[in-house]
Amino acid sequence: MTKSIDFYFDFISPYSYLANNKLKSLKNYREIKINYKPILLGGLHNLGGITPPAFNERKLKNMKDDCNLIAKKNNIPFIWNIKFPINSLYLMRGYLIMNNEVKKKYFELFFNAYWRDNIDISNEKNISTILENLEINKEKYFDEIKKIEIKDELKKLTSLAFEKNIFGAPTFVVNNKIFWGQDRLDYALDEYYS
Repeated sequence: MTKSIDFYFDFISPYSYLANNKLKSLKNYREIKINYKPILLGGLHNLGGITPPAFNERKLKNMKDDCNLIAKKNNIPFIWNIKFPINSLYLMRGYLIMNNEVKKKYFELFFNAYWRDNIDISNEKNISTILENLEINKEKYFDEIKKIEIKDELKKLTSLAFEKNIFGAPTFVVNNKIFWGQDRLDYALDEYYS
């Protein structure tokens, strides 16, 4: 059996963006088998009774400073988005409807738009612009993400994550071991290579 890293993410998580950039900076990045696992972070927090840092003034200030510190240390282009937090529901559903050839590009473009370029990716016009770059029909996209089966799939993925004791993003799972946070990426990689 080939080992892999399950990477649980939500576009509203700056730490997921930072972790992805740290992964991409690895020399052997393309050799690592990564399974990207979309979850709705707000839904996960609700299931766990967790108040996210975005709604605690002191935690939010620390989070902003922390993200800037990590980005600077790792030479990652990063801007704290002035529209944080947003409702990422449509974007996370959108990831689910992408075919495999487009998924990674969708992942990169929306993360970069939000955390590198300070774009409000909850704005339908901005979403449409990014979809045009992906050559995705926006009318079809907005129709697809409203389908009950897509809604149910995101709910199911979020519930499954909760059942595995995942409570935040990013979370990495290797060999059924959970590593929460961008600062645990090295530990997840150690497990991957063990």
